[in-house]
Amino acid sequence: MSDHRTPWPGHWYPLGASPDEDGTNLAVWSEGAEAVEVCLFDEDGQETRFPLDERTHHIWHGYLPGMGPGQRYGFRVHGPWEPDRGHRFNPAKLLLDPYARAIDGALHYEPAVFGHHLGLDDSVRDDRDSAPFVPKSVVVADGFDWGADAPPGTAWGDTIIYEAHVRGLTMRHPGVPEQLRGTYAGLAHPAVVDHLVRLGVTAVELQPVHHFVDEPHLAREGLRDYWGYNSIGYFAPHAAYAASGSRGQQVSEFKAMVRALHSAGLEVILDVVYNHTAEGNESGPTLAFRGIDNAAYYRLRDGRRYADYTGCGNTLNLRQPHVLKLVMDSLRYWVLEMHVDGFRFDLAAALARSMHDVDMLGPFLTTIHQDPVLSPVKLIAEPWDVGEGGYQVGEFPPLWSEWNDKYRDAVRDFWRGSGFGVRELGYRLSGSSDLYGDDGRRPYSSINFVTAHDGFTLRDLVTYDRKHNDANGEANRDGTDANRSWNHGVEGETHDDDVRQLRRRSMRNLLGTLLLSTGVPMLLAGDEIARTQHGNNNAYCQDNDIAWLDWDLAPWQEDLLAWTRRLCQLRNSHAVLRHRHHLQGRDLYPGGPKDLAWFRPDARELTEADWWSPATTSFGMYLAGEGLRARGRRGEPVSDVSLLVLLHGGTEAQPFVLPGMPWAPGWRRILDTSDDRPIELPWVDRAGDVVTLTPRSLVLCRAELPTRGLL
Repeated sequence: MSDHRTPWPGHWYPLGASPDEDGTNLAVWSEGAEAVEVCLFDEDGQETRFPLDERTHHIWHGYLPGMGPGQRYGFRVHGPWEPDRGHRFNPAKLLLDPYARAIDGALHYEPAVFGHHLGLDDSVRDDRDSAPFVPKSVVVADGFDWGADAPPGTAWGDTIIYEAHVRGLTMRHPGVPEQLRGTYAGLAHPAVVDHLVRLGVTAVELQPVHHFVDEPHLAREGLRDYWGYNSIGYFAPHAAYAASGSRGQQVSEFKAMVRALHSAGLEVILDVVYNHTAEGNESGPTLAFRGIDNAAYYRLRDGRRYADYTGCGNTLNLRQPHVLKLVMDSLRYWVLEMHVDGFRFDLAAALARSMHDVDMLGPFLTTIHQDPVLSPVKLIAEPWDVGEGGYQVGEFPPLWSEWNDKYRDAVRDFWRGSGFGVRELGYRLSGSSDLYGDDGRRPYSSINFVTAHDGFTLRDLVTYDRKHNDANGEANRDGTDANRSWNHGVEGETHDDDVRQLRRRSMRNLLGTLLLSTGVPMLLAGDEIARTQHGNNNAYCQDNDIAWLDWDLAPWQEDLLAWTRRLCQLRNSHAVLRHRHHLQGRDLYPGGPKDLAWFRPDARELTEADWWSPATTSFGMYLAGEGLRARGRRGEPVSDVSLLVLLHGGTEAQPFVLPGMPWAPGWRRILDTSDDRPIELPWVDRAGDVVTLTPRSLVLCRAELPTRGLL
């Protein structure tokens, strides 16, 4: 048998490390490199280097007999050090494989090796060896017993998203064994899955699980990157979230998590960060892409400096075909091999930039649109970046849904009593047809949310007027000041029972509005149990009790959980809340009701002046149903009766006349946020009856008694 220290030529495809029974094929792309070495590490950290002498289509490749799964490795890439021309080759720096399926070890910011982040001149090449201080790639075999796993295939219109953090969701959960907390296995534990199923959500959107590392400034402050928007391995599940090990076990554990969630009918959506990498700006650490081919992987302004449309130091160069291929290969891998159901793209406008401007016909969006693997999955854009012209809400093409921050702002403004009128809110409650109705997109193109990982939690939104981010080590300068929050007269927690009761009603109002709106609702994990971050609206570096969910619930938090479950149940069981087409406010038949109507408290329809008037603090939204003809996502009968949502943002009690025919002959009140627990009234109000709305409250009414086939 040939000496395992002598690489065979191998093959240029596929990229990465591909093991078989006898060894491993290695292939890495670099157009500007002059030589490439693969470096193997034993259990003691001793390094052995082998040249990859074969080069095909700018891909350096070789086959190493005897190299198998579990082997740690990296690359050293030789080439010119010419920062003014974008070249930063440096064989002293051990580099991760961009296609590594697993990554082992942490990044240690040893000043003697990573001095640039402390302010040293980045034009001088640092020839100190980084290998002892950086993570290593791991060879992984792709086998896994998926059994009968199948994607739930939940229709967009039936989807309720739950945005969660693998670690934060499970670290304090009493039903999860201590050794599994903070891990993929912990998230797959029956105690967590049962909570999600009983809550009524249909998809879990996980904050980044691509392998990431801490930023230099956090390392200096003794903090950690908690959120994970600092990716360095686009094929590798983050190793710290694995209970079973980091030498490939994280891959199997992640797959087992997906299988468990699928078996419960829950989809898995990944929050992915392809807009920038953890290498930061020109003073950041060299970990992978910068050392492999900096001028190709990153968008550069003048050869030396990075174009930064992300606020994170660099922007990945998706105009370069091989960089675009890396992203597409990564996405397909997570769908085909890891069985995920969709993606939320962080700062997606940066991915769509062509030369400088955002281009919806550019290579990234065009490539996804024609891809037979990616085009059918759920695709969600965060439709902005920090560059010029980066705000693109409503502009992404068909196939894409978008985080709708206009929805967030309008809902927050109404319930905090901003006095801006309700015209904007009307569009948002009914599916944002002004944003998504003119290009063939549906109401489910709007991902509606009131809170997300970035900003206040629901509880903090009604408890704080100002951010309180002192624990982040930036003198409270980080995080947004535009919170659109309302502390109800007291900053922070209070023992004043009147303030606490009003805050709890406000939380019910916000949750009710979210889950009764047309579009796709997204819940932030923990809002259903009133999680607090104590006023921190930028907890990206708080891997501790500030950001972890506290499952020790007071009775009022149990009540809020019951409220959220009831709202999800109503949404799942009433097809009228999940319209797949934009409603037009048109008559359904001569003399009949409209498909969508808006009412004043006197039961007359809103006028144009009412929409714009700051005095309009109470109104009703009517959604026309069609009886019991609908079917649920599992084929079960679903009610499709007409509903009337009454929203009252005023500070005094408000009489509201219930509309009569042709809307409905009677109404049953099935929710009222003035109640601590969700209660359905046993009697039916007749058309023309007056319902008194509690100050700052929401009431949901269901039409009773059919007429002409419509309820």
